[in-house]
Amino acid sequence: MRTPSIVYWLDNSLYLNITNNCSNNCYFCIRKFRKGIDNFNLKLQSEPSTEQIIKTLQGHVHRKIWNEVVFCGFGEPLSRLDTVLEVTKWICKHTVLPVRINTNGHGYILNPGRDVAEELRKAGVNKISVSLNAHNAQTYQTVCKPRFENAFQKVLEFIEKARKADINVEVTAVQIPEIDLQKIRELADMLGVKFRLRRYIPCIW
Repeated sequence: MRTPSIVYWLDNSLYLNITNNCSNNCYFCIRKFRKGIDNFNLKLQSEPSTEQIIKTLQGHVHRKIWNEVVFCGFGEPLSRLDTVLEVTKWICKHTVLPVRINTNGHGYILNPGRDVAEELRKAGVNKISVSLNAHNAQTYQTVCKPRFENAFQKVLEFIEKARKADINVEVTAVQIPEIDLQKIRELADMLGVKFRLRRYIPCIW
């Protein structure tokens, strides 16, 4: 595999892999059985500094017309909230690209005492995609194996607060046998956000 990538791309989206730390341990997570995506190695040897991320981003952001910049790698980006905020501000200052965050929804658990959704909105985040991957708390514990108690309810609260902060929010779920997709759609409707189904990539040895 190549040197670990901070910046990588798929189709017309530019992705930022800023951490490999995650507060979930989902059994289906791609990082359990692959080192990366396509030809990109996403197994970081250490977390890059904010300055490293911006410097690397500078080398790629103007190479083509991208649709968006997405915080999404082999970890939970909101575990590094201050870095996400600083990099987002840089993107908004130097480009016209929308910024999306792919998250497990643990933003408030990971950053107690902070108004995470409002901080993201003020920095310039346009869209948040929340991986829910369960229709109730028991299934969430079984499938996602969170480090925190009451995590499922906290994810729902994060979704609601992000929507109320006037950020475009969607809920996603991987198509696995344990979850009731219809109930997740109903949860999304109740929370006033869109739902998107994601394809499960099985481990093939």
